[in-house]
Amino acid sequence: MLKNVLAGVLDAEEAAQVYSAFDQVGDIVVIKIPDGLAGKKTVIAQAILANVKTAKAVFAQASAVRGDFRVRDLEFLAGENRTVTEYKEHGCRFKVDVARAYFSPRLSTERQRIASLVGEGETIVNMFAGVGTYSIIIAKANKTCRVYSIDSNPVANELCIENARLNKVSDRVIPVCADATSAIRDQLTGVADRVLMPLPERAKEFIAPAVAALKEKGVVHYFAHVRADSKKHAKELGEKDAHEAFKDYEHDVTETTVVREVGPRVYQIVADVTVTKA
Repeated sequence: MLKNVLAGVLDAEEAAQVYSAFDQVGDIVVIKIPDGLAGKKTVIAQAILANVKTAKAVFAQASAVRGDFRVRDLEFLAGENRTVTEYKEHGCRFKVDVARAYFSPRLSTERQRIASLVGEGETIVNMFAGVGTYSIIIAKANKTCRVYSIDSNPVANELCIENARLNKVSDRVIPVCADATSAIRDQLTGVADRVLMPLPERAKEFIAPAVAALKEKGVVHYFAHVRADSKKHAKELGEKDAHEAFKDYEHDVTETTVVREVGPRVYQIVADVTVTKA
């Protein structure tokens, strides 16, 4: 907890303004500094370095995640001024650039859950793959599958290539640097047993290409954000949202998972949708 780390640095009023958590990716920490504490940001960063033994660099998030590449502006605060690090998860190693490619350490449980659902010999299309975390964790856990790992960000694509090599799955993870819609239209129509859509802000815009990527029948993991008063309510609304998104197709929502709360009464959900094509 960040507030515990800063107990000796900030007074009670200042500590009340601090966000309760921070993201740590490898040895890099990214924090959100409230406007009222802008003058204390360096002190806060130094306290993190002193108390979080695995941290070697601290950055402040200077903008929201934005744009097609889903990156955010970062302000260097303390430690080593670099944005590339190595992150480990579920026995896999990932080279990550926290400034130039999208990555979230908060999806670890969901990555493992989806990997556990993949069957023998499946072909998977990951429409918004980033540095390849879902793709590589799936390939590492399932030795007979093949994963097409699509991202339009050239930096993310290069990192995915390197990460596939690091984890010895280059023969089964195929990075594709392209817009997901065009990649599916041009080379991946009708190939997939399973499609991943880990872009909750905009996944609903890509339902048609996701379904186009499937074989006659397959599963789509549809991510979305819903506004709800509770986790239970979020699950109900997430299932409803998935039904609405796939209303033009024969489908069944087999499971809806609340992944995390991303803001006040805003939840990220993933719905497992089985689609049968006419």
